[in-house]
Amino acid sequence: MEHALLVGLGGLAVLIVLIVIRMPIAHAMIIVGFGGISILSGPQIILYQLKDLAFGKFANYDLSVLPMFLLMGYVASHVGLSRDLFRAARAWFGWMRGGVAMAAMVACAGFGAVCGSSLATASTMGQIALPELRRYNYSPALATGALAAGGTLGILIPPSIVLVVYAIIVEANIATLFMAAFIPGFLATLLFIITIAIYVMVRPEAGPKGAKADAAELRHATVAVLPVVIIFLIVIGGIYAGVFNPTPAAAVGVFLVGVYGALKRKLTWRGLIESLVETAKTTGMIYLILLGAELLNIFMSRGGVPQAAAEAAVASGLSPYTILILLLIALIILGCLMDSLSLILLVVPFFWPVIAALDFGMSMEAAKLWFGIICLIVVELGLITPPVGLNVFVINSMAKDVPMIETFKGVMPFFFSEVVRVSLILAFPSIVLFLPNLLAR
Repeated sequence: MEHALLVGLGGLAVLIVLIVIRMPIAHAMIIVGFGGISILSGPQIILYQLKDLAFGKFANYDLSVLPMFLLMGYVASHVGLSRDLFRAARAWFGWMRGGVAMAAMVACAGFGAVCGSSLATASTMGQIALPELRRYNYSPALATGALAAGGTLGILIPPSIVLVVYAIIVEANIATLFMAAFIPGFLATLLFIITIAIYVMVRPEAGPKGAKADAAELRHATVAVLPVVIIFLIVIGGIYAGVFNPTPAAAVGVFLVGVYGALKRKLTWRGLIESLVETAKTTGMIYLILLGAELLNIFMSRGGVPQAAAEAAVASGLSPYTILILLLIALIILGCLMDSLSLILLVVPFFWPVIAALDFGMSMEAAKLWFGIICLIVVELGLITPPVGLNVFVINSMAKDVPMIETFKGVMPFFFSEVVRVSLILAFPSIVLFLPNLLAR
């Protein structure tokens, strides 16, 4: 048993080294998983398992929701849905000091509700909102920092690709997790807007007032964004109401976004083909990571690493919350090195057994929801954490004249806003559990 554990820990060390030298996470997990199982059980075992391992993993019905939500996000990008969201939000908030940045936050939340990807949300909204922020002479720090932080809203506001993957790993109900994410996602948007308000209160020159929209412009912008709201309500409301489960909901979302694009004459055949190709590429990447994660999990289970971690946590004498905070700090550090999906696939199989072995005064199903939401928020913190926040690099690449240090300065108030949100959810689990408990009655 000790030999197997040492091999497992050695494999974990090799995996970290491969990640640090920037090997693709899927390849790293496949290499370590294949090699570790071969050492512990012989190569014949893994070669025998490989003949049906991939099929058994990918045939999971819950995974069918991933390409559908991805396609919905890509089609939404091609039909200019994000631009309509930003124009409406700017008409509502742009007249205030810091209002254009607030509008960008609201638009990020709206687009994240359709897209479900943080990096895609940051990239898309950066292209649209950054020129407007420049036009109104926003400080480079606030303009780029707000957009980098706004991109993090894409992971949590339903539907979320990463949330679906987390649900599959811990065997939680996807629809219930979507319910649990709604209030924390709304809270993030609200706290980001408050952060911008405080920022421009302290530094008024950083976020000048924009032009006030007249009644006709406000009405036109609001009407233009109504289809987006209706699509969201049909897709997410249909899931919450039990009309359909997440996979049909995603298919309905694709259809509605496509109809919206066709009616607006913005969805071309080229755009549709590009959306399908990008969906296929991203789905293939995700499925390869899933295969690598499965191989790694088999290796680590044979080595007894997750079990040993859970036993060590219980025997440590530390309080459950102290252990949880230590795990969250590790997540922030790892979040600087890889994207959120890869990180969730890598760490949740190790961290969840530890959490499950501790007593937080709630049921196992409630703990899955609570830990999942906290986990996703903290993973996103890594995307804006110095010195390697991926969202910061995405936005900074669009604003090449802005020094990287300025973008990190601009993103730090939002970092502390997220720390406040995590603290609130740790102190008051009902923020996560209220809606699932209400709708379960």
